[in-house]
Amino acid sequence: MRVTRDEAGFGVARGIRFEQEPAPPARARGGAGREMAGSGALLRQCPLLLPQNREGSVYEGFVTVQDRDFHIRILLPSDFQLKNARIHCSWRLKKVLHGYHQIVKQRLQHCSDLVSFMVELKTILEAALKNAQELHAPPPPEYYSYLVRDIETLGWNKVVYVDTGLNTIKLKGEDSCGRQHLITLKLNAKYPAEPPDCCVDFPVEFAISWIPQSSLVDIYNQFLAALESLKEFWNAMDEIDEKTWVLEPENPTRSATMRRIAIGNNVSINLEVDPRHPAMLPECYFLGADHVINPLRTKLNNNMHLWDPDITLLQNLKEVLETDFPSRAVLEKTDFTMDCGICYAYRLDGAIPDQVCGDSRCGQPFHQACLFEWLQGLPSSRQSFNVIFGECPYCNKPISVKMSMKKL
Repeated sequence: MRVTRDEAGFGVARGIRFEQEPAPPARARGGAGREMAGSGALLRQCPLLLPQNREGSVYEGFVTVQDRDFHIRILLPSDFQLKNARIHCSWRLKKVLHGYHQIVKQRLQHCSDLVSFMVELKTILEAALKNAQELHAPPPPEYYSYLVRDIETLGWNKVVYVDTGLNTIKLKGEDSCGRQHLITLKLNAKYPAEPPDCCVDFPVEFAISWIPQSSLVDIYNQFLAALESLKEFWNAMDEIDEKTWVLEPENPTRSATMRRIAIGNNVSINLEVDPRHPAMLPECYFLGADHVINPLRTKLNNNMHLWDPDITLLQNLKEVLETDFPSRAVLEKTDFTMDCGICYAYRLDGAIPDQVCGDSRCGQPFHQACLFEWLQGLPSSRQSFNVIFGECPYCNKPISVKMSMKKL
């Protein structure tokens, strides 16, 4: 008998139930070895799985697959109905069966007895172990020779990073405006028959065209073509980042399509730019006190027809809103980043104060979460659907705030 055993620590495979078996002969309900389970057939299938009591309601031992023994314990109920049986698995057996629980449950619905269950379980274990071996199997020698040849054809000067297993590669590329970009490739053992997974910092999906004869050069050329297709989008976003005070995001990535730009003290505009059509009018949302942002909304609606796709997005915004954005050369960001009037901080879990008292003599900003919690604690506040109404903590003028999605 082999001595290499699976660890004996158990975990319960809850939720697994067996289909009720046909009514057994009367003598099978006694302690006569539970012939209903087919002790002879069970011994042939799993010689290391043995009954633990005279009634034959508890079986414990090992199920053997690919010369490996996995510890298992099976508890049958007093009426021996398999649908109410419980299976205790060692942690290693549970690990091997991870992802196969639904298959096990489906198969068990068709099991008529313990023997058929063990046959099904061994079949599933065979497949699980085979898939695990294929998943972690090292690539063949041809994989490395083909990949190295691919990299040499592409040029090592374009490689930024390669892991020790030659499974992950980072390449750098430059668009026609001189911006540097990275693409990360994760290859599997079937490369080049199967394409690598590609990760890029793009605002749109990057899908590659691939055939078994393709190479890293083909991916790299598609990467460069995608960079050029997004050039105008990045030009527009870079101009905004360089010439205005961007409040959010704090450190925008190349995939970020949103910018919140300061217009004045506690007044900003939130833009959502279409990366495919960056010269078109973006989605605009104003934040600030009503008496300040209402005139801006009016100008946007009245001047929308003046939007000219032949000039830059920023210049269009200035002309349509009839305003100049605060210059980075003249003013500091702190001129527009007032702390929350409740928590006295500017950033709270990544959020900045975007709720402003509408009274022109107050104009105090608050974080949405802070204002909501404040108003919720006031006995005089009232709530209608997802909006809570109350008084400004500073001037006692009416103020309201929508409940955040997290609260909902």
